[in-house]
Amino acid sequence: MHLLAFDPFHGAAGDMICGALLSLGADKEQVMRAMSSVVKTPDIEIVSRCGIAAIKVHTRAGPAHRTLEEVLDIVRSAQAPPIVIEQAERIFTRIARAEEAVHGTHHVHFHEVGADDAIADVIGSCMAIHLLAPDEIISLPVAVGTGMLTCAHGTFPVPAPATAEILSSGRLLVMSGEHTGEQLTPTGAAILSEFCGEGTPYLPVGTILKTGYGAGSRDDPRSPNVLRAFFLECQGLSEDIVDILETNVDDISGECIGTVLARVMEEGARDACAVPILMKKGRPGHLIRVISPPERSGVLAEILARELGTLGIRVTPAVHRFIAEREIQEVPVLIHGEEARFPVKFGYIGDTCYLIKPEYGFAEEYAKTHNIPVRDILHMVTEAGKKTIRGGDTR
Repeated sequence: MHLLAFDPFHGAAGDMICGALLSLGADKEQVMRAMSSVVKTPDIEIVSRCGIAAIKVHTRAGPAHRTLEEVLDIVRSAQAPPIVIEQAERIFTRIARAEEAVHGTHHVHFHEVGADDAIADVIGSCMAIHLLAPDEIISLPVAVGTGMLTCAHGTFPVPAPATAEILSSGRLLVMSGEHTGEQLTPTGAAILSEFCGEGTPYLPVGTILKTGYGAGSRDDPRSPNVLRAFFLECQGLSEDIVDILETNVDDISGECIGTVLARVMEEGARDACAVPILMKKGRPGHLIRVISPPERSGVLAEILARELGTLGIRVTPAVHRFIAEREIQEVPVLIHGEEARFPVKFGYIGDTCYLIKPEYGFAEEYAKTHNIPVRDILHMVTEAGKKTIRGGDTR
């Protein structure tokens, strides 16, 4: 599996992301062609940031205030594949929703992010990612900066309100960083949030194939103002980090336990279970165990405390977990002459599919409605799933 990993230790902006991707090897001619279709004179140069050679993207575009539709019209005119256009549209829509959440629905104009340089940076970044074609994209914690900044709406603390709202729409991990001022721009936040499925505090196990650096405008003498990016090759199972939350209960009914387990899953738990145990003085009870992303542990612990009435939740933090690559697809199945579509989970190790698991709830509902044994439905869906496996390899 080829993995693209961003390391925004000094923040991120649209030009830094585009520069880092070009430094990784995205075809410069094709990226520049896409960018020049929305801004007249883009070019790139190699600059030094604290002794590190990095690519600096120049658009030389002036400011512009535009509505979302005006921005999208320019995006749609870009000379780029349809998937690149769609990704750029989603990025600007994400920014627009953040602006409206902060300033209200009466706010109809982009300011800094509506300028030609922002549009070109987004198109260039989307085109570069399309050309690199990674199997997965992640981001290490992104530095947002500290202090205050002045923008079109006034002076605000860092991160800017729109940037903070964009971050809340994704799963990036953030840190203040060591430098005063804005290090993460709204455009940078939106691009990373769109492409990075989840933030991670560390790189997964793998081999670094190439490292790239995209330069920001400032030349900070204390730390290189660059965005670093890695292209890695990862084999077999990948890793992530989870927290394990546990508590013992002996005075809660099975119905309440079932409700709690369902609630924590809805609120972001990766898994949850109740294990029968024998507690002190011979009392029967249950061990409630929740597997949580680190950033959701506090919320889930509060739910456990409130719903179970317990006074303490044990936390085993930062537990390494090996995970297989997985995807969910809708699989068409012909049942008694009628086609139905069922969600099916596929698990992969490398290029080998080792797991085909129909979503039970959908199969159960279909079986009840059509008076067919659910085991027959599960078998038919599994067999249909085998025919859709990518690469046709299963074990």
